[in-house]
Amino acid sequence: MRQLILLRHAHAEPATPGQADLDRPLSPEGLAEAEAAGRWLAEQGLVPDRALCSPSRRTRETLEAVLARVGYVDQRLEAGIYEATPGTLAALADSHREAERLLVIGHNPGLEQLAALMHSGQSGDYRGMPPAGIAVLTLPIDASIEPGIASLSAFWWP
Repeated sequence: MRQLILLRHAHAEPATPGQADLDRPLSPEGLAEAEAAGRWLAEQGLVPDRALCSPSRRTRETLEAVLARVGYVDQRLEAGIYEATPGTLAALADSHREAERLLVIGHNPGLEQLAALMHSGQSGDYRGMPPAGIAVLTLPIDASIEPGIASLSAFWWP
């Protein structure tokens, strides 16, 4: 079995006038949430083999806080995660199939729709993924990412 860990970025500051959405930093609350997410992953023994991260500042800061708790892992910025559809995220995760435990740090609604799609086969009936929320999906080692292929083995939020 392999695991796909989906982590929504923690709370971010609102954009200031003229500031690009990509440049929004974590709020102090968000930094605490991201640290708590890293602590939870470490406590559960869910240290990823590889982390794929959206290039936005808030996701990169979330990743940094998580890595401070779980230790260094292979990490890559993936521009395609920003504003990604569930299909885009599925294809990206599938292209890293050799990682037995893959962490994807990104945004809603793509992450929560992917979690719902992989677990239930439906993406329109998702329940929501709060900031710094984590969905851990377990699937067969050689399986492609597709609807209904995974079981939701854990769901956590701060």
